[in-house]
Amino acid sequence: MAQQGMISPFEPSLIRKVQKDESVGVQPVISYGVSSYGYDIRLSSAEFRIFRHIPGTIVNPKKFNPHNLEPTPLHRDTNDIYFILPAHSYGLGVALERLEVPNNITVICIGKSTYARCGIITSITPAEAGWRGHLTLEFSNSSSTDCRIYADEGVVKLIFLEGEPCAISYNARQGKYQDQAELVTLAKVC
Repeated sequence: MAQQGMISPFEPSLIRKVQKDESVGVQPVISYGVSSYGYDIRLSSAEFRIFRHIPGTIVNPKKFNPHNLEPTPLHRDTNDIYFILPAHSYGLGVALERLEVPNNITVICIGKSTYARCGIITSITPAEAGWRGHLTLEFSNSSSTDCRIYADEGVVKLIFLEGEPCAISYNARQGKYQDQAELVTLAKVC
């Protein structure tokens, strides 16, 4: 299913090393692609936003104030591109891969152990049967140190649950997060 458009772009094997720059050679990356019973997706370099406290405001999921999220720059060094998630903060990124979930599959998105060992907690996010788009990903830095989150490398694992086609898919009920672009999608209540 993944090779036929459920995941795009699709990597049929687990990638642990890539050649990012011809002068440097093959370099290790945080793995992405097909894994045991799942698929590791990458963080897009398109956008990453960090929650900032604005005195006098309260984050309200029913009337989300976009000013509570501050864009953060994409950093570059010799071979890597990354965002910095400050200590004790919370940020939103977006998946590089686009999903088109069939009506008999539900996807659960969980964190990768490489980041968990650095204090990065990924919120468990579902992609329901019939959902399509780029997942908005949620990260919390529970450590007392700023942490890099690498773009274009593995960041979360997708686990697929297959069953009978659901009676009413996310698409059929016109879910509010359908067809998310490769940008952070804010909380909304419709």
